[in-house]
Amino acid sequence: MLVAAAACPCPPLLVPEVAAGAAPELDGLRAACLDAVAVLAAARPDRLVVLGPADMTRRGPYPQGAAGSFRGLGVDLDVRLGQAPRDAGPADGSALPQSLAVAAWLLERTQWTGAPVEGLGVGEELETERCLAAGRELAGSAEERVALLVMGDGSACRTVKAPGYLDERAEPFDTAAARALGAADTAALAALDAALAHELKAAGRAPWQVLAGAGEGAGLSGALLYDEAPYGVGYYVAGWS
Repeated sequence: MLVAAAACPCPPLLVPEVAAGAAPELDGLRAACLDAVAVLAAARPDRLVVLGPADMTRRGPYPQGAAGSFRGLGVDLDVRLGQAPRDAGPADGSALPQSLAVAAWLLERTQWTGAPVEGLGVGEELETERCLAAGRELAGSAEERVALLVMGDGSACRTVKAPGYLDERAEPFDTAAARALGAADTAALAALDAALAHELKAAGRAPWQVLAGAGEGAGLSGALLYDEAPYGVGYYVAGWS
């Protein structure tokens, strides 16, 4: 059963080494993400599943210790998803999709040891019903206490300088998504329009709908910890417990 969840955005700029001189601009977002991970630790889960958007070549499950890297962004920084196996070599691979690499960095930053960790790369265009079904499967065991760390950005069309330019539909979409995450409203998350999310470049839609499926009937309450659109992209952080 799902006992806790955290929703965080996944821009690589969340990692200070990647952001470099611009790192202080997202200090508030980093602090909110760390607070959200603390919600997961406080729930004392048996298993933590980290999920986030992934392209076609990196969809699917990832085991604990899977390696990720920010070298493609010009930064000599490698990460692992949770604690590496004892016989693991250096974390110099880049198998993790970017969203899970950012999550791995967050977990390393908080020195996560609360439970075994596994990852799931979710296709950004995965149909809503398949997302909900995947979430129900993740939380399906009544005996196992499961927590989710859900990575995903809102629309990328909030300003003329945003990656997707300005789209007047972006702010209402982000408002609805942030409200649903903050209220742990699984029905509202499930109702997000997948086609509109794709047009607005909202990469978090599919992971959020996996969360919606996992959270059905769990009776969790939510808190919205961050809701801003720096760089014209909707970033929100929420904790469910």
